Amino acid sequence: MRKFLINVNGTKYEVEVEEIDAKAAAAAKPAEAPKAAPAPAAPKAAGAGEKVTSPMPGNILSVLVKEGDTVKEGQQLMILEAMKMENEILAPCAGKVTSVAVAKGSTVESGSLLCTIA
Repeated sequence: MRKFLINVNGTKYEVEVEEIDAKAAAAAKPAEAPKAAPAPAAPKAAGAGEKVTSPMPGNILSVLVKEGDTVKEGQQLMILEAMKMENEILAPCAGKVTSVAVAKGSTVESGSLLCTIA
């Protein structure tokens, strides 16, 4: 063991470091890499019509429409939280919602399909 005095932001710490030879270092097992998170479920197949996509990555706080609803242009469809701000996702056109590809609590990337309006 070797002792060292380390100064961090004006505070001195005494630490002990164990020396190992090259054979012992090679025999030591490296830490296992964390397992990847399971892939998210595939979104529903898109219906026919105009696709509404996410303008930025974030989390869906609420979905205000369901499949089969009739919407007006500019009507609020869902709320997307991104960077601690709530963003309204508005209907780009009037029509009927043919599919909703996300649910409350979903995480979306920029360009992800949210819903389709025909």
